[in-house]
Amino acid sequence: MKKTKQAGELGIAIMGQKFLWWGFVTLMLLQGGSAYKLICYFTNWSQYRPGLGYFVPETIDPHLCTHLIYSFANINNNKITPNEWNDVTQYHSFNDLKKRNPNLKTLLSIGGSVFGSKGFHPMVDSSESRSTFINSVIPFLRHNDFNGLDIDWIFPELNEKPFFASLIHELAIAFQEEAKKSGKEKLLLSVAVASGRQKIDNSYEIKDLASDVDFVNLLSFDFHGSWDNPLVTGHNSPLRKGKQDQRSSAYYNVEYAVNYWKTQGMPGEKIIMGIPMYGRSFTLSTPASNSGVGAPANAAGTPGQFTAEAGFLAYYEVCQFLQGATVKKIPEQQVPYAVKGNQWVGYDDVESVDIKAQYLKNSGLGGAMIWSIDLDDFTGEFCKKGRFPLLQAIKKTLDSANKGIGSQKE
Repeated sequence: MKKTKQAGELGIAIMGQKFLWWGFVTLMLLQGGSAYKLICYFTNWSQYRPGLGYFVPETIDPHLCTHLIYSFANINNNKITPNEWNDVTQYHSFNDLKKRNPNLKTLLSIGGSVFGSKGFHPMVDSSESRSTFINSVIPFLRHNDFNGLDIDWIFPELNEKPFFASLIHELAIAFQEEAKKSGKEKLLLSVAVASGRQKIDNSYEIKDLASDVDFVNLLSFDFHGSWDNPLVTGHNSPLRKGKQDQRSSAYYNVEYAVNYWKTQGMPGEKIIMGIPMYGRSFTLSTPASNSGVGAPANAAGTPGQFTAEAGFLAYYEVCQFLQGATVKKIPEQQVPYAVKGNQWVGYDDVESVDIKAQYLKNSGLGGAMIWSIDLDDFTGEFCKKGRFPLLQAIKKTLDSANKGIGSQKE
């Protein structure tokens, strides 16, 4: 009788654990499909693109991303300020998206490649100037209805490393204290981080960073482009090492960058892996004789019709380019490239972003980040695969519910 009672109690306990687990799974499904973050940057200069390239916050489907990041704010007199003439109006439209998806989180990013390191000086140079900045950030974010701040410092030099670390640590403490005092949900803090090994070593105290931030957005793209010397073709965001990659070139791939961040002390669940919505293009020197990976080039590729930047094509511009082009895959790197005449472009497509999303799940990462939502085929007019085809493909893979939740524990 005693054994029967114990067995019955054990059975009830096991059933209880099962109900708790399935309750957790159900909760995750109700909260948007999976436990993964899907973080989408929006650029405030996409409003200036002509015709079908025109993109404003109202163009965004608020149900595609878990987090939206508005790029970029500025610093003036050690205080955070808007950058574009209509940013405040766009902040309102951007954050109104949360009315249509109450689970959506929004962050404001400060920095960027044009801003560079110089834009953070003299603000970071002393504890007093950093305090002035932080004391301006919190009311600015709250007033404009953002859920957090993203620091996009590209990239701290070795002598700037301690200043960067101090800024992030002081922001983290201030956000925690403000949440306690106000009773509001803590403001999120994220950082856009480098994927090149030397820059990682020079720029970050990774274990300290891991304890301060909610997540890092790994810029796992721009591994190759028209800045390379010698100038030869290479893919913007290869998943793995290529056959021709020797010495330091072996570091120039997504897999190496992810694993290096993990081995240096960043928890996998805090790493948000970047997937580009654009390609990098080259003008070939001798297109007739050699047009594969590592082919000699003499310049950046021809600018796209809408983005108008040499060596750069939005995904929807890539789809324009593919008409009449020869498309090939790089098998070991699991990404495509295309050649037409003397133009060469390495890019991501629906298949390659799906593979990358599966990879990040199998690697126990926290999710995917895209740069940027306005570079996907948001109209559906160019690639003929519906609106936001790359983003939709990533979301579908991350949202494969039970498999997705379980893979974070692998």
